[in-house]
Order: sequence, then C-alpha cells, then structure tokens
Amino acid sequence: MQKFNKLSSIPAYLPIVNIDTDMIIPKQFLKTIKRTGLGKNLFFEMRYDDDGNEINDFILNQKPYNKSKILIAGKNFGCGSSREHAPWALLDFGITCVISSSYADIFYSNCFKNGILPIILEEEKIKQLSEYANRKDEISIDLNDEKIIFGNNEIQFNIDPFKKKCLLEGLDDIALSLNKSDKIENFENELKNKKSWIFND
Repeated sequence: MQKFNKLSSIPAYLPIVNIDTDMIIPKQFLKTIKRTGLGKNLFFEMRYDDDGNEINDFILNQKPYNKSKILIAGKNFGCGSSREHAPWALLDFGITCVISSSYADIFYSNCFKNGILPIILEEEKIKQLSEYANRKDEISIDLNDEKIIFGNNEIQFNIDPFKKKCLLEGLDDIALSLNKSDKIENFENELKNKKSWIFND
C-alpha cells in the first residue's frame, strides 16, 4: 500500500447525497479480484451514456477534474453493500482522498485498508472547500498535522491514531500481520516445544 502523507490537487466536487457502492462501481464489474483496471468504470452509470460515450456534464469527465486526486462528496458516501471494489475503483482512478460529512462504516474502514484517506468535515466547511473546487484552485492535505490548507485558510480534521499510522506507513492488513511475524514464529516454536506431539506425523 502506498504511504499517504501530503497531497495537493484541484478537488472534484460531487454534491450528491447517499452515493452507494453500486453507484461507485456497478455490480457487473465485480467479477475481478484485481485491484487495477476498475478506474475506467468508476461512477459508470453517471459517466457514460447507453452507447458508452462520456457524458460531458459529469464532473470527472471534465478537465481538470478528470485528474483530481481529491473528491468532495455529499453525506453518507459509500452506503449500500460492503464491496471493497468501491475503494479499489476510486484508487485506480487516482482518487486518494475523499471529503464528506459522513460515510457508511464499512466503506470508511475499507478506505484506510486501501490507502485512501476519508476525511469527515461539517457541511459548512465542505461548502468552503467546494468553492475552491468550482474555481479550479488546488487544496492541500497534510495527514501528519491533520489539516487541509486552501489559500490562506486551514481546516483541522480528526483521524483515529491507529488508522493514521497505517496510512502514514503504508500498512494494510497483510503488512500489519507481517510486522508481527517474529512474534508469530516465537509462539509457534514455543508451542512445538510444549506440545511437540501436535506436530508429529
């Protein structure tokens, strides 16, 4: 998993509430277990018409938002099913930070496991950031200091210390397990010594 520390980007503003995981990545694209290749199908039904052509009015089809690394979204983002393909699709598109006033719990947790920073802010603060998105101005995220910098302004946000550590160090569930490999090996060796008959053929 890529480490997350600082990020600067023109944010894309998608002011739609209750965007569920099926809207983020529709069910027909869930056949793969690969984390790559899903970005082209992100928000598929909003990005493309019935003939597969891009819908010009959709924000992520417009320059410079088609290169945005930060998505500002409506409340209750990521609701619906628990599919982990949703953060995979966002990440493959290039989005590594989502800002919303609320998230579905499972989606929120899945973001951290895949290197995406989901920030929770009050609606009034989101409105301030949306103005920068509409003006096509960059904003910056500093995870270590837990702040968003836009122009001469700053907004503080709060992140669980353990989740913050995982993002800063690029630790997913597998990496966290590997970090404990010495303890696991010592436990197995002690178990073999105490109950050797378990390991005999």
